[in-house]
Amino acid sequence: MIKEKLSLVPMLPGCYLMKNKDGVVIYVGKAKKLKNRLKSYFNGRVTGKTKKLVSEIVDFDYIVTSSELEAFILELNLIKKYDPKYNILLKDDKSYPYIEFKNDKYPTLTVKREININKRNKMLFGPYPNVGAARRIVNLINRLYPLKKCDKTPKKECLYYHIGECLGYCIHKDLDTSELRNEIISILNGHDDILINKINEKIKVNSDNLNFEVALELKKELDYIKVVFEKQKVELNDGINRDIFNYYYENGYISIVVFFLRNGKLVGNKKNIFPLIDDIKETLEYYIVNFYQKKNIQPKEIIVPKELDIELLNSLLDAKVICTEKGKKKHLFDLASTNAKINLENNIEMEYRKNEKSFDASHELGNILGVENLSIIEAFDNSNLFGSFTVSGMVTFIDGIPSTKDYRKFKISKEQNDDVGSMREVVYRRYQKVLMNNLRKPDLILVDGGINQINACKGVLNELNLKIKVCGLMKDDKHTLSELIDGDTLNSYKIDKKSNVFYLLTRISDEVHRFTINYHRQIRSKGSISSVLDEIEGIGPTRKKELLKKYGSLKKIKEASLEDLETILPKDVAKRTLEYLLNFYK
Repeated sequence: MIKEKLSLVPMLPGCYLMKNKDGVVIYVGKAKKLKNRLKSYFNGRVTGKTKKLVSEIVDFDYIVTSSELEAFILELNLIKKYDPKYNILLKDDKSYPYIEFKNDKYPTLTVKREININKRNKMLFGPYPNVGAARRIVNLINRLYPLKKCDKTPKKECLYYHIGECLGYCIHKDLDTSELRNEIISILNGHDDILINKINEKIKVNSDNLNFEVALELKKELDYIKVVFEKQKVELNDGINRDIFNYYYENGYISIVVFFLRNGKLVGNKKNIFPLIDDIKETLEYYIVNFYQKKNIQPKEIIVPKELDIELLNSLLDAKVICTEKGKKKHLFDLASTNAKINLENNIEMEYRKNEKSFDASHELGNILGVENLSIIEAFDNSNLFGSFTVSGMVTFIDGIPSTKDYRKFKISKEQNDDVGSMREVVYRRYQKVLMNNLRKPDLILVDGGINQINACKGVLNELNLKIKVCGLMKDDKHTLSELIDGDTLNSYKIDKKSNVFYLLTRISDEVHRFTINYHRQIRSKGSISSVLDEIEGIGPTRKKELLKKYGSLKKIKEASLEDLETILPKDVAKRTLEYLLNFYK
C-alpha cells in the first residue's frame, strides 16, 4: 500500500502526515519535494529514532502547497492540531526569564516568564540563562535603588521606606525618578560599570557606619557581578540585540546551541540535544521558528547556519536573519558550534542510555501487557485531607520519558473522601475532553490502586466507548511499588526490582504522586482562613467569627492549647480542630 502511494506522490512542496495502525498522526513534516522526502523514510537506510518512527508507520497523507513557505506555516499548524508524539522531541515548553521594568509613575522591577511585548510603559531585558540569575539581578537593583516594592500602594510608608530602599511613593506623590530610571535602564542594557560603582558606594557607606555585615553581603554581590560580566567579555561593541544558532551532529543526535547577545554582549546561552528524525536543515528551521513561538522576544538580528533557507526564515520571523562568513560574528558563530560539540560529547552517553533504557522498558512493559508499540502512558493519582481540597494529578510518559507539557491538574468537584468516586470523575473529565477535541489518546492508563480504581476507570472508558488498556499500581505498607495489576485479566505481575520495567513503573508512580501532592499543597496554601474553617464539623459562622477575632490566623489557632480553644469551642470540636489543622500543615 505504501509503495503504491509513494509512486503517486508529486515532486512538489508540501506537508506529510505519518499515521500508525490506529490512524493516529504520529509525525508531521514538510518538504520542498514531497516525493523525495517520503521515499527517504522507506529506503531501508534509516537508523535510530527515525527507524522507530518508520516501524510504526502503516499509512501516510500529504498536502501539496504552492511554496515551501506555505508548507512551513501549514506544518506548524498541523503540529499544533495533532500534537504528534514524534514531533514532541523538538518541543520545549520553557519560555525564558526576562526582567521587566515598569516605566511609569511608580517604577518597579520584576522577573517575568509570561511576557506581553505590547504592554505600554514596560521595558523587557533578557532573556537570562535562568530564573535564579534574573532574580539575583532584580533583588540587587531593588536593594541599591529605592524602587516601589509593593504590589499595591498602601496608605502609609512601610519598612522599605524606613531602611532607605523605597522613596515612599505612597506618601510622596510628586517624586522625580528620572535619574533613577536612566541608571537602571543603563545597567540592564549592559553598562556594568554603573552597577559596580553603585555597589562600591554602598559598601563604603555601610563600612563607615560600621554596618560590616551589610557591607560583606554587598561585597559578595560585587564578586558575583564581576564574575557574571567577566563571562560577557566576548562582545561585538555595536549595541545590537542578536541571537546566534549553531549545531553539531553525530551518531543520530543533534546538539543545538543558542547564544543570546544583548547590546552586543554575550549574556547567556541555551543548549539542547535531540535524537534526529528529519534531516538537519528541516530540524534546525523548525527549531528556530518554534523557539520564537514560545513567547521569546525576537532580537534585531538572528545568525544561522548558511545551509538553512534564509529567505524562508526572514519571511517567518520579525528579525533580520543572516549567515556570517568573517569577523567577530563568525568567531561567535564558530564558538556556538564548538559549545554544541562539547555539549554532545559530554552528554551523548547519558542521553543514549536514558533514551535506550526508557524505550526498552516501555517496549518490555508492552510485551508483558500485550500492548503493541506501547509508547504513551498516562497515570493518575488522587490526594485529599479529610475530604478537603480533593485533587487529582495526571502525568504523561512518552517512550519512558516524562512529557511535562502534557501533565494535567484536576480539582475534584465533590469534597468527599471517596478515592473511587474521585477516580471516576477525573477519568471522565480527561477522556471526554480527549474525545471532544480529538486529542491524542494514550496506549496505557495507570491508576494508583487496585481493582476498585481499575473498575472505576474502565467503567468510564466503556461509557465513552474508548478502548484503552488500564492497569493498577499496587504498593506495599512502605509505599513501595509491589505489583502491577492487568485491568483486563486481573492478573497480578510481580515485577523484578532490578529490571528496567520496575524502574519505569516506580518512576511513573513517584512522579504522579509528587505532582499531585504538590498541587494539593498549592490548593491548601491558597485556601483562606475562612474556607479552611468551613471544612471543620462543628464550626459555624458565629464560632468562626470568634476564632478569627481572637487568633487572626490558622497558624495561631493550630498553636493554641486545647484548653484555650475550649473557651470558644466545645471540647470535641476543639480537639477536631487541632487534629485537622495539624494534618493541614503537614
